[in-house]
Amino acid sequence: MGIAANFTIVTLGVADLARSAAFYRALGWQQRGNISAGITWFRTSGTWLGLFGFDDLAADVGVASTPPALFRGITLALNFNNMASVDMALADAVEAGARLVKPAERAEWGGYSGYFADPDGHLWEAAFAPGFPVSDEGTIEIED
Repeated sequence: MGIAANFTIVTLGVADLARSAAFYRALGWQQRGNISAGITWFRTSGTWLGLFGFDDLAADVGVASTPPALFRGITLALNFNNMASVDMALADAVEAGARLVKPAERAEWGGYSGYFADPDGHLWEAAFAPGFPVSDEGTIEIED
């Protein structure tokens, strides 16, 4: 017995839905859904990214809406096939309105990565991991 690993959506609570949707559109991501419904979606390589009002998401979950910490114990990752693509992604994110949190640098695990924060502080890693080549569909495979 178990639960199928059908991980399909990451939903981010955001302070200003229109601002956040504009940010992800500026990254060039494909938006779906009518923002007037209070939630919107962006296609990624293997899942969907949902944007939902922060207080509304807390209410949906049934928890108190408290201001988020700067570090929330989670990062989201975008993987690329080379270091130049990492640098370009970080520059494009900043141009779209992100805050550069950590410039890209070589990592002790053999790769190259940096971090940016979206307008609500959600942390995204842009990484080149030589052991995780990115397929033409934008997915990676992690071997044992």
